Amino acid sequence: MVRGAYLHWDQLRHRAPPEGLTSERWWAAIKMARAGMLRPLPLVDNNGQPLNLAMPEPILIHLHHIDKDAAGHIQASTEVTTPENRDRYLFQSMIEEAITSSQLEGAATTRRVAEDMLREGRKPRDHSEHMIFNNFRAMEFIRSIRAEPITPERIFDLHRLLVEETLENSADAGRLRRTNDIHVADNRDGTILHQPPDHTELPERLERLCRFANADENSTPFVHPVLRAILLHFMIGYDHPFVDGNGRTARALFYWSMARSGYWLTEFISISHFLRQAPSQYVRAYLHTETDDNDTTYFLIHQLEVIRKAIRGLYEYLERKIAEQKTTEQILAGSSKLRHRLNHRQLALLTHALKHPGETYKIEGHQRSHGVVYQTARTDLLALNELELLEKERVGKSFIFFAPEALRKKLETLANRSLTEDTAPQRTP
Repeated sequence: MVRGAYLHWDQLRHRAPPEGLTSERWWAAIKMARAGMLRPLPLVDNNGQPLNLAMPEPILIHLHHIDKDAAGHIQASTEVTTPENRDRYLFQSMIEEAITSSQLEGAATTRRVAEDMLREGRKPRDHSEHMIFNNFRAMEFIRSIRAEPITPERIFDLHRLLVEETLENSADAGRLRRTNDIHVADNRDGTILHQPPDHTELPERLERLCRFANADENSTPFVHPVLRAILLHFMIGYDHPFVDGNGRTARALFYWSMARSGYWLTEFISISHFLRQAPSQYVRAYLHTETDDNDTTYFLIHQLEVIRKAIRGLYEYLERKIAEQKTTEQILAGSSKLRHRLNHRQLALLTHALKHPGETYKIEGHQRSHGVVYQTARTDLLALNELELLEKERVGKSFIFFAPEALRKKLETLANRSLTEDTAPQRTP
């Protein structure tokens, strides 16, 4: 450790060594100290040599916070777990992960278009939209099997979902690659950074990986559940078992593993959102492991940092949403009649509309956002239209609703009117 950091030679050689040491001797001393910490894993590299894992202090600190924040009770837990909010937040997080995970693999479309597609359930129109649509379905699939063990067959099913309508050869969906003409290269100069294992080894390697993924706390060696999920992510990227979609498959399996181990909060976070902010660090974490005696500690620390950023991002998102909701509630505070007339779904929509004047809403999008039936969503929007809080237009055979520019004023006027009715003296017959 160098001032609390687990550094690779590429990082260490740019730092001034302690007095009396060359950079090379400093690195040799660090390697000697680490040798006693490293433990072999039941996972192997291209040459059949075991991958290794150390547990330096940064990993222990990260795991402590993730155990506390993602598996236990959190400050905003009631905001996430109440039935009226859970489906909405979960749907939004799945949209975020579907979009950013696909963008990491090259999907090019605007967030607005992609989000509208997923909310409305519209069919994808091009390659990028197919990637995002498929990723969203894959996240739904992962949720449906989170209590079940993973098998090669389930991974093939997951891969089929992820790559539908996106491969040059559709027969490659849900099957292991059959050639070795695949490698990871530097986009800048084409330098080969990683050559995955021979394709003939993939069936056995995938079986080994599934055994590792399904192991429990009684298995030897014990691997912390969060580290196990990250290593599952790592190995799919390392082995590159498919002709395409390996990164998306790896990240989806990470979510499966975390959910299976009881880290319920990870359903509400997007790791791809933060990986996309620094993709070079993501690649470097792989390379540091491969170029330093299969030491996965580099990748583990990187991913633990990403997970904690994603959890903090969720906290910040919840704080914003709670503050926005309170603003809407303050407008309605004086009128119990109007406040009780609007349900939590309508309040959430109005809260969003106050921040986005002119925004359009469709029944199908409202339905999917809140996990309700079509008729309930239709009733919600028509009721807001009757109150003049949404305007509507017919487009084809259906209606679109949109927030008027003066929504806040309309809401305040309606609340004041209701307040007057609430406080008006009642005549006796």
